[in-house]
This record gives sequence, structure tokens and C-alpha cells, in this order.
Amino acid sequence: MTDAVLYDARPDGIAVITIDRPDQRNALTREVREGLRAAWARLEADEGSRIAILTASGDKAFCAGGDLKEMVHTGMAVPPRDMYALPYDTIELSKPTIAAVNGVAFAGGWMIAQACDLCVASTSAKFAITEVRVGRGSPWAAPLIHMIGQRIFMEIVLTGRPIAAARAYEIGLVNRLAEPGMVLEVAITLAQEVLEGAPLSVRAARETVMLSTEMGRSAALAAARAAHEHAYNSHDAQEGPRAFAEKRKPVWRGR
Repeated sequence: MTDAVLYDARPDGIAVITIDRPDQRNALTREVREGLRAAWARLEADEGSRIAILTASGDKAFCAGGDLKEMVHTGMAVPPRDMYALPYDTIELSKPTIAAVNGVAFAGGWMIAQACDLCVASTSAKFAITEVRVGRGSPWAAPLIHMIGQRIFMEIVLTGRPIAAARAYEIGLVNRLAEPGMVLEVAITLAQEVLEGAPLSVRAARETVMLSTEMGRSAALAAARAAHEHAYNSHDAQEGPRAFAEKRKPVWRGR
């Protein structure tokens, strides 16, 4: 880990990962990139954390994007494939993630928010894919076609113009809105709702969503049945109905 990215393993099973460079608008400098890579690796190895929230310090910027000064200095053309640690893309991650967007999420900031499974945003947040305005590219935006409408997607990438948090919520990019200063609290509430589910069932449910975006209907159904088999045969699959019948809260063992 670097001090540019903080990792807080809470006792409730939630890990809070914070980009801590507000003076640099939490841009994706080398130290931030290295810190995020280490944080995601720590999350995957952390048996006590079942879900992560990615957020940033300050109230102005979640992440203003890539380090343009670095690109000028290095003469960067096509970014290396593994330059950014993106969950479920350039790194393997089996646990669900939530982006808690507290300010602007531009270019690479949109990219890392998009890479998370869920998104909570402050009502004062703004989102933009600004690459066309600086002559760069956004190939990482391709999965957006499964999140928002084609023409909305097209307008966003062709104009580079920011959209407000309310619009991001309206088009399905954001799951929940929060008042300024409350975005982390709302994200924690959402994470706790996920944690109420049986761990194996949550994992299989997440895999089903991802499988469904990459396969046709029949193939996705077959793959989803396989993904859920472990959950069906687990101790928790018996504990859930038993707890319901006994009118008590289930005690999940994750096996």
C-alpha cells in the first residue's frame, strides 16, 4: 500500500478504500495506481472483508482522471493493458464492490467508478468521459452498452460533456443518490444490505449478472445454473429456510 490510497477493514465485513490525494483532485498518478492495485489485492486476500467501497478524500473530486502531465512527460501513446487496476477487468476480484462518488468522476475517474458493481453518488457529483477533448481514447467504456442506452452512451463519448448525478441516476449509471457529505454513509448502508445475503448466494448472483452480459440467453442460463450449484449445496442453503421457519435471523457460514 502507499499513503495515496487508504484501506480500512471494518469489523462488519466492509472494506473502505479511499484515494487520498484531494490536492491533486485524486487523479490517477503512479502512486495512486500502485495504491489501488495493492488495495484490491489486499481485499481479495482479506477473509474478513466480503465487500468493498471505493471512495476518495474531499468533496470536490472522486477522481479527475489520468495524470495528463505524466502522459506528456512519457509521450504515452497506447496505455499499457495493465496500467490501471480495474476490478473484474485487468485484475481478478471475486468480491462485490461499490463506488462512492463524492465529487467529479471524469475520464479515468468514470472508468474506476464504472468498474465497480454498484455506484452511489453525491447529488453534487458530476460524471464525464472527456477523452475526445484531449485527443485520448476510452476503450474501457465499452461495457457501458450493458448499463445505459446506446444513444445516451454515444452522446456521452462523442461530446465529452459532463452529466449531473441526477442524470447519471436517471440513465442507470448510479444506483443511489446521497446528500453531499453523506455518500459514504449511503454506500455503507447499501453494502450492509448486500452483506445480509448468504455469501455464496451473493457471489453466485454477481457471477450471473456478469455472465449474462457476455453470453446469449441459453448459454447464460446454463452457466448461471453451474454458478449457483455450490450455493444450493451449501450449509447456508439449509440455514436460510430454517431461520425463516424459526423466525430468526440466519447465521451465515459461507459454506
